[in-house]
Amino acid sequence: MIRYIGLKLGTAFLALWGVASLVFFLFTVLPGDPAQMMMDQNEDSTQLEVIKSKFGFDLPMATQYFYYINDLLPISIHSKDPLVFGYYDEDLYGGWILTHTKNKVLVVKAPYFRTSYQKRGKPIAEIIKETLPNTALLALSSMTIAVILGVFFGIVATLNKDNWLDRFLQLVSTLGMSVPSFFSAILFSWFFGYVLHEFTGLNMTGSLYELDDYGEENRLQWKNLILPSIVLGIRPLAVIIQLLRSNLLEVLSEDYIRTAYAKGLSRYQVLLKHAIKNALNPVITAISGWFASLLAGAIFVEYIFGWKGLGKEIVEALNQLDIPVVMGSVLTIAFFFIIINIVVDFIYAYLDPRIKTI
Repeated sequence: MIRYIGLKLGTAFLALWGVASLVFFLFTVLPGDPAQMMMDQNEDSTQLEVIKSKFGFDLPMATQYFYYINDLLPISIHSKDPLVFGYYDEDLYGGWILTHTKNKVLVVKAPYFRTSYQKRGKPIAEIIKETLPNTALLALSSMTIAVILGVFFGIVATLNKDNWLDRFLQLVSTLGMSVPSFFSAILFSWFFGYVLHEFTGLNMTGSLYELDDYGEENRLQWKNLILPSIVLGIRPLAVIIQLLRSNLLEVLSEDYIRTAYAKGLSRYQVLLKHAIKNALNPVITAISGWFASLLAGAIFVEYIFGWKGLGKEIVEALNQLDIPVVMGSVLTIAFFFIIINIVVDFIYAYLDPRIKTI
């Protein structure tokens, strides 16, 4: 088991390193001068040189890459000279100094994503801290809707196999898997937030907290969570319906199910006590994978509904060419995606010891 855990953690580290490297080189080769972006198109050449020196934009790409990975590592080496790029600023990096020499310090810290170009040098970690909870709430609520309705309609489709209701549910679920989330978001926002606004009371856009009519304080608006949660949950809902129906039909054809019927159990007793337990295993796998994917898939849904989450922040940062925000947000999503999948692997390894030997 220890070897299995070590292998998974090593794979996770390599995956994160690969994502970090890809993100760095992808955004480094983009056209545009980062120093110019930070100055908001100011043409002061002296300030441009100062900014390039301060943020390391004048260094070779390989050196910039080293410093970038060094900032992300939990244990990193930094300079003690305030005039040198890579200087350890406790206010920005945080953490604790393990040891130091005349010119260098060895630090234990959280990953440092640097600062925003456009938001007056605001640390990316603060931006992520402000927006990630909203994205997590949206993903969790979407997955909850998908699981509850998906299991229910999956059972209904199984019990009504090959009749009109089963065909209708299969048609709807197939449509749900086919329609892009951004199109569903536009449609739901317009129809339920504009056309039927008087009946639903829902808005086309809005976030969890909104300013009151006087612009003095933020008020909790749970109703703004309804439409984006439903839209984001449509695709996993459709997958769960199809997957559960298929697995239930397969399980119901097993010999032990016929034995249960022979003992006098009713159809619903067999379904609830025997069939569903075995049919849910692949569904659990799909749920875990979809929950991780929703963190990334919420980008366009959040932007369309005006939901102030990490996805909306990424779109706005791309529009403003605020590259550090995009890089930090993408790495955060990748981190949670990998962690969720590793946790699921550990759960399966615990439930099925054969997995550890594969």
